[in-house]
Amino acid sequence: MIELKTPAEIQRMHVAGRFVAEVLSEVGRLADVGVNLLDLEHHVRGMIKRRGAESCYWDYAPSFGRGPFRNVICLSVNDAVLHGLPHDYKLRDGDVLSADIAVGIDGWVADSARTVVVGTAAEEDLRIIRATEEALEAAIEAARPGNRLGDISAAIWAVARDYGYPVNTEFGGHGIGRTMHEDLHVPNKGKAGRGYPLRPGLTLALEPWFARTTDRIVYDPDGWTIRSADGSRTAHSEHTIAITEDAPLVLTRRESENTVE
Repeated sequence: MIELKTPAEIQRMHVAGRFVAEVLSEVGRLADVGVNLLDLEHHVRGMIKRRGAESCYWDYAPSFGRGPFRNVICLSVNDAVLHGLPHDYKLRDGDVLSADIAVGIDGWVADSARTVVVGTAAEEDLRIIRATEEALEAAIEAARPGNRLGDISAAIWAVARDYGYPVNTEFGGHGIGRTMHEDLHVPNKGKAGRGYPLRPGLTLALEPWFARTTDRIVYDPDGWTIRSADGSRTAHSEHTIAITEDAPLVLTRRESENTVE
């Protein structure tokens, strides 16, 4: 069921969104050569506990994972892009780290992801990160009343095409609100003018993610971590947004980012 949120409910989601933005900013600050993924996981656990928030990942057991997930953040390195299970791994110079987190505060949820380079950055890694960020901004810009869901998907796909990256449609964005995953599914590839009509009060998590040279994925033996099938490096950007009468409202915008006009 698709539930349109009231302005007051969107503001409550914004509270969760600001905290999610704070967490991802902190993870980006801490991610450095020699830092263990488990240390990042435990640092985020502490942040969540101190805030009185609730992890949407802890004990999450969807059909596609080997549940339950017993961590509070997804940390994916290099060719891993989604649902990375934090484990005993020390970040190395040049690693690409994608961090994805969803939390609830007072019954309302926000979800966001970002990708950073640890230490020395290779231009091709910066390029794919930039592509996901530009695709996300294009998707946000398309999230306006009068458009359709396909306009969002088409906006992401257009950026991927311009950069020459293939697009996987198995995992994409989704509705969000009282829970982490609600209707609708938002593919990262689609046709403009098609699909569900966008209306004020609709809240979505938009999340373009690309691998450099493939649209196929494989799973690690842990049953969670998703990698590019050919081992090529990846990137992932995500924001929770609300469609309003005017410009889309980004609920998880970090202070360092520009706003959409």
